[in-house]
Amino acid sequence: MASRIKNMTEGKPSSLILTFALPLMAGNVFQQLYTVVDTMVVGKYLGVSALAALGASDWLNWMMLGIVQGFTQGFAILMAQEFGAKRLEQLRKVIGNSVVLSLFSSLALVLLGQLTALPVLMLLKTPEAIISDSLLYLRIMFLGIPIVMAYNLLACILRSLGDGKTPLQAMVVASVTNILLDLLFVMVFHWGIAGAAIATLIAQLISSLYCLYHIWEIEFLKMQKTDFKPQGALCGKLMALGSPMAFQNCIIAIGGMIVQFVVNGFGVLFIAGFTATNKLYGILEIAATSYGYSMITYVGQNLGAGRSRRIRQGLRAALGIAVATSVVIALIMLVFGQFILSWFISGTPEEFDQTMQVAYFYLSIMSICLPILYVLHVVRSTIQGMGNTMLPMLSGVMEFTMRTLTALLLPLALGEIGIFFAEIAAWAGADVVLVVSYFVVARKLPVEAEIRKH
Repeated sequence: MASRIKNMTEGKPSSLILTFALPLMAGNVFQQLYTVVDTMVVGKYLGVSALAALGASDWLNWMMLGIVQGFTQGFAILMAQEFGAKRLEQLRKVIGNSVVLSLFSSLALVLLGQLTALPVLMLLKTPEAIISDSLLYLRIMFLGIPIVMAYNLLACILRSLGDGKTPLQAMVVASVTNILLDLLFVMVFHWGIAGAAIATLIAQLISSLYCLYHIWEIEFLKMQKTDFKPQGALCGKLMALGSPMAFQNCIIAIGGMIVQFVVNGFGVLFIAGFTATNKLYGILEIAATSYGYSMITYVGQNLGAGRSRRIRQGLRAALGIAVATSVVIALIMLVFGQFILSWFISGTPEEFDQTMQVAYFYLSIMSICLPILYVLHVVRSTIQGMGNTMLPMLSGVMEFTMRTLTALLLPLALGEIGIFFAEIAAWAGADVVLVVSYFVVARKLPVEAEIRKH
């Protein structure tokens, strides 16, 4: 197990970042299979209305997931810093307190989700024909929030130590399970959209147990009861890192829900086409999030070790790798996009053509502008790895502002196609805030680390 743990304070930054990101990328591919397979089974087997119901629940579901990921990624920043500084006793206390905070946070989110699901769907003017399926899907997914929290925390612990391979293996096992259960629950048991939700949660539970088993094998992470005793100062520090990231994801999701509100006014076929492309959003973003996770770990470890020059070198290397990757993915989507989208869309020839037209136009716009998104992930994660989660939170506020204004105003001038530019505007606005923020934070890096030999 020790061989999977990676010290990112020594060696060539570009090689470290890329080799750490590749397993994460592969893991994210399998994690996206959750969403893609759900969408394919629902869209092809249950029809366009069920696909639209899945889409109508997307942003509220993503908001809860974003809050979970925000907290756990925030906690992982301190884990990476303590590991980089080789303070292993304190690392165990950070992990123990993170477990306690995650448990209480997940229970609170379950309650919040169940109370708000129906009111939010109604507020978004979800069409009556699909609201019952959307609500059912959300209620089941929200009951499973503790499972989702467990997986994200355990995966973040491993990633903070430089282990990207174990989360990859967990995702492979879970994805295969999810595919098999999707087919069983929806196509054999005829559980409908509920079957897709249950399959996803069972798969996440399996991935959580897999990660837990491997963490248990790490000798220096043998936890004591005292490690789980809440420490006021430590819990406060963890929440100061995690809360801005959770809020950032939350406000981004609220902006997405406003977009969904506008989309819901364009009819079921438009919703279905919009949903089909949104399900590919995760695939477009796979490498970006992987480079982001890599930078949080890389920067956190190097900051803990006092190697600030390596942080700057790593950022330059990561930006070059990320932009090149985004161009390749964009070209693939532009060439094969219609073929891929056809996996999600069914209905009469007329319904298929209308839905495909919406989906491919949206996919083309996002693909062409993909480098903007990749810069966003790399720079934001670099700043977060430095221990500053407030400035990235401001970039989330800018995302919300740009996404909302574009969604509400541009369709008035351009009609339905105006909504397709809301995401692009959000990415661009966030990039402006993040680039400025990086230079502000970088000036505060400790100067004495510059004289170290690497």
